[in-house]
Amino acid sequence: MTKAELRKTYLSKRKELSAAERSDLSRRIADGFFANFDLASVSYLHCFLTIERFNEIDTSLIIERVWSEFPHVRTLIPKVNADTDRMEGLLFSPGTDLVQNEWGIREPAGGEVLPEEVLDLVIVPGICFDQQYHRVGYGKGYYDRFLAGCRPDCLKVGISYFPPVEAIPDIGAHDVALDYCLTPDRLFAREA
Repeated sequence: MTKAELRKTYLSKRKELSAAERSDLSRRIADGFFANFDLASVSYLHCFLTIERFNEIDTSLIIERVWSEFPHVRTLIPKVNADTDRMEGLLFSPGTDLVQNEWGIREPAGGEVLPEEVLDLVIVPGICFDQQYHRVGYGKGYYDRFLAGCRPDCLKVGISYFPPVEAIPDIGAHDVALDYCLTPDRLFAREA
């Protein structure tokens, strides 16, 4: 299936999940994240905020645990810069004011933008992934452009409710492969 077909199929599957199922799967993903990644050497972590109306994974389970258990880690969340049409990472803390953008996505009202080069780990949303660690997102290319600016040693960790498909046939040169794909049941790691 093409990206568009996979997007339609997996968004439909995600929509069919009940609130209880999403809560359980999100908890299992968060538990898997902390079981598999050592944050001792992570200074800057970038993570998306959940878009609830799209039934996305509840990333607050990760972010709030980072805040409570790993105070040395500074967290960033994405915001689209309307002037450049690019995604930026803004520092995020418990006191950060959030507003909804034109797509209904919560973003920081303001704050300090840090360059992608400082990031040690990025948690990337995925509607689905393939066994080559490529992802299907919403189709705007924001994450691929953002990840292209990260250091080569920055860990790119995709999270999804669903296990990887065999292959996404219409991957382009601009698509950035991830290092890991984390599902509720397993961590998939790309070989170096």
